[in-house]
Amino acid sequence: MPETHRTRGGVRDGIRHGADGIRRAADRIDAATPSERDRAVDALRAFAILGVVLGHWLVSALVADGGALHTASPLQHMPWLAPISWAFQTLAVFFLVGGHVATRGYTSARARGTTYGQWLTSRLSRLFKPVAVVLALWTVAATALLLTGAEFETVRTLVKLALSPMWFLLVFSALTAATPLLLRLHPLWPLAVVLHVDIVRFGLGGPDWLGWVNLAAGWLVPYTLGAAWTRGELEGRRAGWFLLGGGAVVTAVLVRWAGYPASMVGVPGASVSNLNPPTLAAVTFGLAQCGLALLLRDRLRRGMRRPPVWAAVALVNLSAMTIFLWHQTALMATTATGLAAGRLPGLHTVPDGLGWVAARLAWLPVFVLALAVCWSAFRSFEQGPRRVGGRPSRVIRVHRRTEPVAVKEARRA
Repeated sequence: MPETHRTRGGVRDGIRHGADGIRRAADRIDAATPSERDRAVDALRAFAILGVVLGHWLVSALVADGGALHTASPLQHMPWLAPISWAFQTLAVFFLVGGHVATRGYTSARARGTTYGQWLTSRLSRLFKPVAVVLALWTVAATALLLTGAEFETVRTLVKLALSPMWFLLVFSALTAATPLLLRLHPLWPLAVVLHVDIVRFGLGGPDWLGWVNLAAGWLVPYTLGAAWTRGELEGRRAGWFLLGGGAVVTAVLVRWAGYPASMVGVPGASVSNLNPPTLAAVTFGLAQCGLALLLRDRLRRGMRRPPVWAAVALVNLSAMTIFLWHQTALMATTATGLAAGRLPGLHTVPDGLGWVAARLAWLPVFVLALAVCWSAFRSFEQGPRRVGGRPSRVIRVHRRTEPVAVKEARRA
């Protein structure tokens, strides 16, 4: 009995020391953060990334049919679950934050004398280094699967699911490259383009390919809203309420009376997708999301004053691209591993009932664990630009020389 008490006491002491270590690390991160940093921006970016990840995990299913896998969605069989897509389709918020950060960063870089090429290289290198790793791994994996006799359709399904998030990065990169031209662009201009494209496409029987114009114009709307935020035009709460209320009302009208789908993500087999390419309904819904994000800024700033909360948000931001690029791989790795135990509910079965939904929710912690493994393996590729030979660029060297001691200590930790 005494030995048992000592064991339990040791476990409690270990947990206590671990919790104290986490608190100390969070305090160091909090102390290392510049006081002028707008933590609400980082919080919104983190929520947007995690929303996309959770949304994909909830509405993407890989159904085992004999020896093959094919994609399905619970929204096919249970369209009343469409509100799930309203909560987790958060790309508009990401483009809002991206536009704000890019225009603010470019303005600051220009004031320091940094050239456009240097600024753009610094911005895009963090995006495309992790992308190169994903492409290399999936090229090897797809080749190995085909050589070992896997069905072509299965391999095609897996590769498409793994690489499908990259369309977003291509659009985001193009808008980032065009940032100097977008500094003063009013969001009403790309919104007008989206409106006219949909009128021609749906109202006048125009060709479907015309909708791809909205791939740029649709995401330009929140991106240029971010530029307006940088210009100080969205500081009052009136702008947030106008975007939230106006966007929500227009979206409801479009869905109820104009025939737009209620789901804000693509549904396999549906004749029209709000997301692929973006429709007017997706854009107005994004405006409502941006309005809500703007209204939450003050509350988020207060919440980010808590060191543990801020440390978690900072960690997500430091690994945003790693999380985004590998979350579908984590889902597929779990699915493929689970096949060894047979067709498991919520993982390999048709998503056609509440039982599947309950089972899928139970699988989410396993997906998180698989993603944590991917994060541990590949997070080192998401870092700043380096010169030949691994030497940090001049911008980074200057930045590090001027960092406070607390920042350097936190970086080392």
